[in-house]
Amino acid sequence: MHPYREFIEETAREAGAFLRERIDECHTVEYKGDINLVTEADHLSEALIIKRIRSRFPEHGILAEESPETVNGTHFRWIIDPLDGTTNYAHGYPVFCVSIALELEGTIRLGAVYNPMLNEMFIAERGAGAFLNGRRLAVSRTAELSHSLLATGFPYDLREDRNNNINYFEVMALNAQAVRRAGAAALDLAYIAAGRFDGFWELKLMPWDMAAGCLLVEEAGGVVTDLQGGPFTLISPHILASNGLIHAEMSRLLGGTDPLYNP
Repeated sequence: MHPYREFIEETAREAGAFLRERIDECHTVEYKGDINLVTEADHLSEALIIKRIRSRFPEHGILAEESPETVNGTHFRWIIDPLDGTTNYAHGYPVFCVSIALELEGTIRLGAVYNPMLNEMFIAERGAGAFLNGRRLAVSRTAELSHSLLATGFPYDLREDRNNNINYFEVMALNAQAVRRAGAAALDLAYIAAGRFDGFWELKLMPWDMAAGCLLVEEAGGVVTDLQGGPFTLISPHILASNGLIHAEMSRLLGGTDPLYNP
């Protein structure tokens, strides 16, 4: 996978540099929902990434957030979030990333999450570990939920659907040391891999939000499941990721406290 690894890093860095250079500009904002927005930067970053993929690997499939999926009949598929943290970006809040994953025959083999504001390149290759700027990563060793720093986010239909994570948030806020809501799920997952967060959960994410980040967590020694501890796939409705040590307790609290949970 080494040629792919070099390519994914170069592409993520190029897209991230593009976004970093333009964060302070006045952005064109379109709304896909009441609070679900997209900017011209999302589209331009995605176009940059797709152009690079099609130039180098024209036969590969592509699943990207802002474009129709392309299926070319090969076993390879690129899964792209060109700007995770769009709301942050549109407000000039410097917490966002580029996420790119390579899937082979239904299994994520390679993933990169790049934080351009801190020049942090998180890369994982299945079976070969997870790394931050060349340094091998390992999840935290925090074993008690009450001592854990967690991360989460809220779905875009927060105002319309009562299954909106507010009840989960209340439970976790009362049982963990603290909970952060930064607004970029791929970066939250990368931070689990780096040991900065101990656990993460979220509802209604899309494959491009999770593909690279989940591989990072697993390759750093963490655990990824659905909220109730069952098997996780990219089409699972909800996600729970952790260092493994607090996973059962998080799953117990989430599964036992939420009367609205609907898998």
